[in-house]
Amino acid sequence: MITEAPRPDLIRLSFDDGNASDCDIALSRLLGQGMTADFFPLSGRIDHEGSLTAEQIQTLAAAGMGIGSHGVAHRDWRRLPRQELREELIRSRAELEAVCGMPVTEAAIPFGSYNGRVLRALRRAGYRVAYSSDRGRMNPGAFLRPRSSVRGDMQDKDFADLLRGELRLARRLRRGLGMTLRQVPGLR
Repeated sequence: MITEAPRPDLIRLSFDDGNASDCDIALSRLLGQGMTADFFPLSGRIDHEGSLTAEQIQTLAAAGMGIGSHGVAHRDWRRLPRQELREELIRSRAELEAVCGMPVTEAAIPFGSYNGRVLRALRRAGYRVAYSSDRGRMNPGAFLRPRSSVRGDMQDKDFADLLRGELRLARRLRRGLGMTLRQVPGLR
């Protein structure tokens, strides 16, 4: 049981992949609570069954939700040849900007998998922010920002720790080292 409410200004919600439920279910609940979130649809799935339509993405944007890129086809960007990675980043961004009518400057990295080459490609493609799945607190001024996933199998204590941004010392050290090493050219 969570006994202490977290400060809402310290928590950001985000949704990846662009499932239709993002608009059909999440949007009304967010608005009902006076909250906003960031949505990172896959541009290659727009208007496909079970995915967001262009009109739903416009609805999200008009409601004050952030729209960012998650790529075109949910591929591991680390494994793409240079030109395919560039195409994935630029095409997704252009398609989303055409749909929502506003600049797309943030990306959620598929699978949270990145290395220095991916981060450089994101910067060259004009993104200002890249979200990983590294967990923990984020620096709102950083280019690379970790995110933490909420899962249905989490225990109350784990969820409360996550909301407080608490990680065990060993996990914090592994996270910090991992984030640093993935940014070094030639590693991973």
